[in-house]
Amino acid sequence: MSVAIHTGGCQCGAVRYRAEGEIGFPHLCHCRMCQKAAGNYFMPLGGVMHENFKLTRGEPAWFRSSETVRRGFCEKCGTPLFYDGSSDHMSITLGSLDDPQSVKPELQTNLAHKMSWFGELDHLQHDIAMDMTEEQEKTVSASSNQHPDHDTEVWPPGNRHVEGQS
Repeated sequence: MSVAIHTGGCQCGAVRYRAEGEIGFPHLCHCRMCQKAAGNYFMPLGGVMHENFKLTRGEPAWFRSSETVRRGFCEKCGTPLFYDGSSDHMSITLGSLDDPQSVKPELQTNLAHKMSWFGELDHLQHDIAMDMTEEQEKTVSASSNQHPDHDTEVWPPGNRHVEGQS
């Protein structure tokens, strides 16, 4: 039986990681600290044992959000990456996975802080006029400084300079 391998990292590629095995307890946390840390209404997280996790490029910066929790993020691009509040495992942000579709949240936590209007989101109208055209997508893609969703030997490629990286 093969072991699941999950890779991921920040938007600029300065911090990359690898997690072996299944990602446990995939969930959406609605607590106010996670909302602030994600800059969003919730934070998708999943756990990995420390011994099954390794950084493959760079080091995250850490912010101690409470006495018991520290949060890792890329100091160059600001991507939230890790929630470390336990001695045996830590959580990774599911959106930082190279294949976020591969890990489906199974539950939600801290529902007292969940936005009361979430149930209405499926009814929001899709404004097609706001979608990028194929030409716009090509232009953005050609000039994108976002790291691709897979490991690379070096980043940025060639002589390309990404602001904030040396």
